[in-house]
Amino acid sequence: MRRLIIALICLALVVCLLPVSSPAQEKVLMMATTTSTDNTGLLDYLAPKFKEATGIELKWTATGTGKALKLGENCDVDILMVHAPPAEKKFVCHGFGVDRREIMYNDFVIIGSAADPAGIKGKSIKDALQTITAKQAVFVSRGDDSGTHKKELSLWKAADVPAPDKENWYVQTGQGMLATINIAAERNGYTMTDRGTYIKYEDNLKGNPPLKILVQGDAVLLNQYSVIAINATHCPKADYDMAKQFTEWIAGADAQQLIKDFKLLGKPLFTPNAKM
Repeated sequence: MRRLIIALICLALVVCLLPVSSPAQEKVLMMATTTSTDNTGLLDYLAPKFKEATGIELKWTATGTGKALKLGENCDVDILMVHAPPAEKKFVCHGFGVDRREIMYNDFVIIGSAADPAGIKGKSIKDALQTITAKQAVFVSRGDDSGTHKKELSLWKAADVPAPDKENWYVQTGQGMLATINIAAERNGYTMTDRGTYIKYEDNLKGNPPLKILVQGDAVLLNQYSVIAINATHCPKADYDMAKQFTEWIAGADAQQLIKDFKLLGKPLFTPNAKM
């Protein structure tokens, strides 16, 4: 009996020391992206389709484009989906990213109450911003170095209002787009948003939001989105192969059709424009 017990103990020890087989490690692609692709639900819509096509799970952090680029620079993610072309090109030029690929666009709009206290409805973007300045109407900015904020600042500069942040009527939230829109509504002010997020805002309020689109259509209001793989030379742990798979997938015909079909209230939020 003693020998049997010793033999069983030895067998148990051997079993414990044997390597444990584990299922194949799940493939996960880490992305930093803008709040608009997250708030609108676009990535929640695309991620399962990407996993179905490639077996790769997409996980993301949604923040302003400035912070997203910083996450890429710091090697915290594998790929970016952002919308500030000048900053993106500088990011690639400095060796932090590779394979920048344009994938879709929408446009920026200025929104405000239907009462339109400054009287900007239908004006060009330059005239609208100059009118807001002259009348000192409340303008609510994200103020967060996001792609939308970067674009907004460039538009103020083009309208010969280089430093609106010095003015009392200019409010900076330091928050995302939906939160900024809600603050603008509370302050009876104006703000700039991308059209996709505005449609999501409309959808949240059953198609009857307090803020309406007042200024739109200028060519300068184009809002281009791109993906950028993190440069594995700069970030050896970045998974370039999976990033490349995502880039090729989202620029491909199937994903471009998915983006085209993505709608709220019957309205498209983004227009695909990847070059095949």
